[in-house]
Amino acid sequence: MKNIYKTHGTCSSCIEIDVEDGILKEVAYWGGCNGNLQGISRLVTGMKVEEVIAKLEGIQCGTRSTSCPDQLCRALHDMGY
Repeated sequence: MKNIYKTHGTCSSCIEIDVEDGILKEVAYWGGCNGNLQGISRLVTGMKVEEVIAKLEGIQCGTRSTSCPDQLCRALHDMGY
C-alpha cells in the first residue's frame, strides 16, 4: 500500500512511499531537485527501512534543520518504523 507523506521545510512537497515487509519497494518525491531525488529513490529502493533511517536521518540541507532524505525518515517513523 502506498503512503503519501506531506514534507515540511524542503523544496519537495510530498513523498510517495511503498513498504512491504520492512523493505522499501518504491519511493517517489514530488517537486524538489529532480536528479538528486531520483538518485535517492533508486538507492533506497530494496533497502530495509531500518538501514535507510540509520543512513539518512538527521541530514540537513544548507541552513535548514531537515532535508529530503531526512523527511523520508520522518515519513517512515510516521508509518510506524
